[in-house]
Amino acid sequence: MSTRSNYGWLQGKTVKKGGHSASNSHTRSHTPQIQSTSSTIFGGGIKDPSGRTSEYFSMDDQCPVCKSDRYLNPKLRLLVSSCYHKMCESCIDRLFTLGPAPCPICSKILRKLAFSPQTFEDLGVEKEVAVRRRIAKEFNKRLEDFDDLRSYNDYLEEVEDIAFNLINNIDLPATEARIAAYKAANAALTSLNLQREEAEALALKGQEDSERREREARAAQLAQQEQQEREERQREERELIDKLETSQKDAHKIVAKSRIAAAKRSSARAASASATSGLLGMSFGQDYAKLLKTRTTKVNNVPDEPHVPFQDDWYAYDDLYSIRAEGYDDFISEAVRKDREGIMRAGGYKVEEAWDRALLSAVAGLDVVPLSGLDIPPLRDGDVVMESV
Repeated sequence: MSTRSNYGWLQGKTVKKGGHSASNSHTRSHTPQIQSTSSTIFGGGIKDPSGRTSEYFSMDDQCPVCKSDRYLNPKLRLLVSSCYHKMCESCIDRLFTLGPAPCPICSKILRKLAFSPQTFEDLGVEKEVAVRRRIAKEFNKRLEDFDDLRSYNDYLEEVEDIAFNLINNIDLPATEARIAAYKAANAALTSLNLQREEAEALALKGQEDSERREREARAAQLAQQEQQEREERQREERELIDKLETSQKDAHKIVAKSRIAAAKRSSARAASASATSGLLGMSFGQDYAKLLKTRTTKVNNVPDEPHVPFQDDWYAYDDLYSIRAEGYDDFISEAVRKDREGIMRAGGYKVEEAWDRALLSAVAGLDVVPLSGLDIPPLRDGDVVMESV
């Protein structure tokens, strides 16, 4: 009984694989880390250097091929094929290790390295992201590559049509042929735009680094200023105490004079600090303006013609009615007509426009043929029917 047991479960502890206790469980990430059981390294998925986007994980995952779930296999990991069907790593190793083989769900020929981790819960979103990532690499023209805005909008509409066809499996051979023809015709411009994007990404990264260094320098400067102000206040307090102890003057005057001098020094420090921060911000603004200038190169910009909404002849029924000069004594506009101070007309309301709109609506329906073939209920006592004009 003198020897202590080395088994943690006898002491009420949870023993992990490897001998670590559960005391360090708070250091684990909230997102479950999926461990791979395959020796193959699968690519694809969303590349997020920040680590905020992780592989999709659900306790309800189940392989549609072998029907294995996370209850039977806690290390279950599902991967997505190029036809966007999920399979576990065991089924992938079993079916595709010897070479290309048909998908057990849709019979499309697949390769083992064509599988990728799942990022989104909805596989439709997964497919759309992959398609748009592929299209963005090939169709990377910019506004400055076109003569006018209309041509650029037509190009964007064509890109959306191609993406829509690929996402929804509509006329895939013809769509792939359009993509191949575009790649052959615009290979030089596509390569040039890729180089531009890389250069702009590098410039933007350098700009972000300089902005970060500027923030750090500003924070260090503020910390230094706060330290100097703290030391200055302590020195002023000591001087004030010494003057009060040694001087024969009125204490209220000594304190007031010390406060005025402290206020002047504080305003001077604030002015110098604002000037220094303004110089730091000016350098960042100039560099960012240069970056924007390189991205807005104009190439034969043709101004678009303004749109005129009404260019046809339309009938306003103005020959069928006219508004009386003395107006109308209707109960709806009575409050407006009695408003002598013009409170109700402050927002631009005019009772004449309401009368004009009512008369226009009345005369515009005179030429409308009544509906036929409807079951008209019988008239009751007191009902009035307007005769046709």
